[in-house]
Amino acid sequence: MRPDLLARISATNKPFKIFTDIVEDGAMTQFAECMELSSVVQGALMPDTHQGYVAPIGSVLLTRNTIFPSFVGYDIGCGMSECKLDINVDDITHEQFVAIKNQILRDVPIGFSRHKKPQHIPLEGEMTTMAYKVLTDTGKYQIGTLGGGNHFLELGKCDDGKLSIVVHSGSRGVGHKIATHYMREAAITNVDENRYVIEFNDKNRDWYNSFKQDMPKKQKQWEKYAAAQTEFIYRRVRARVDNIEDAYPLDTNSQLGKDYINDMNMCLEFALANRKAMIDKCAYAVGRVLEKDTTISRFINRNHNHAEYIGSNEWVHRKGATQADQGMLGVIPGNMVDGSFIVQGLGCPSSLNSSSHGAGRVLSRKKAKENLSTADFREETKHLVANHSDGNVDESPKAYKDIFEVMENQKDLVEVIDRVIPIINIKG
Repeated sequence: MRPDLLARISATNKPFKIFTDIVEDGAMTQFAECMELSSVVQGALMPDTHQGYVAPIGSVLLTRNTIFPSFVGYDIGCGMSECKLDINVDDITHEQFVAIKNQILRDVPIGFSRHKKPQHIPLEGEMTTMAYKVLTDTGKYQIGTLGGGNHFLELGKCDDGKLSIVVHSGSRGVGHKIATHYMREAAITNVDENRYVIEFNDKNRDWYNSFKQDMPKKQKQWEKYAAAQTEFIYRRVRARVDNIEDAYPLDTNSQLGKDYINDMNMCLEFALANRKAMIDKCAYAVGRVLEKDTTISRFINRNHNHAEYIGSNEWVHRKGATQADQGMLGVIPGNMVDGSFIVQGLGCPSSLNSSSHGAGRVLSRKKAKENLSTADFREETKHLVANHSDGNVDESPKAYKDIFEVMENQKDLVEVIDRVIPIINIKG
């Protein structure tokens, strides 16, 4: 870590903790910029941290009286679910695993695919009219779909030999549309409109002065002028915030802030319903192929893109970080070879009760595709029952940090209680 960036963060005189010795300069710069914001009161970087677009991936930021849509990000509610079945892996043949994979691929749309017919969405709670429209137009076709990138479906073997289903997916376009809306509105709210009033009046000074000299006789012309001024400001403000990916806060007591909180919570519910729908399809595939009942002995859900209210008008923002309260179960994926760790939170105050959300990337997708060997990728994953192609090389284990080192760095944050070694791995 660069000493000057560390000193910059320390100069804020706010509590922070970094749970790794190696952080790229881009991520450290972003963390420093976030910590310097007046409403940010505490921060932490998880051991899987790397550069994002505003807040680093793997960052946890505590704010007071404000909430930042950009700190939560686009895929609101993206996270992990795990379901353990009372079925012994050793009783399943390779051919049966292949049949299970094929059934899942028939039932679960992946990548850019979605359902052709609208699906039922089991959601309750408040949401705005805008959010309801997004659910109707997008959500009903996307629920129960995997997506692409680092999202995956896995079936694997637990330490006790039982079969586990692990899903990593998010809010499937619903969160993206809602995040985009509120990030733009937050940006507009934080723009100084007065500069545009001055700019408009400067451009129309003679006209403006004529009104000032002969009011109220020119009341109608003045109203027309004011309307033109308002339209000009609106256009300029919209142009000013074409880059909405910045640290624009919302006042949590404002109507816009309350609307975002309601719609964010809806996205968290939708993302959970999405993962549950896929788990149900996976369990159905297992039961159909094995001709057995699929009794569930454990279910875990933890998202890693959200803001959590902790009281006193304070909000914990987790961007690529997992909630890890004392005794709370979680799922931390490593890569498609080393599998996922089932953990129990230790409730560490300096991490704001958080842990990593995975291993974290060491190579961007572009660099992975440029530098990693597809032959090596095929070799290291040949034992998996998978749907991979050479195009998935950006998800190679070599594109990620050493998950065992990451877990060692967060031994004060979580305790490992189980591990799932992948057998089936499905990528979008």
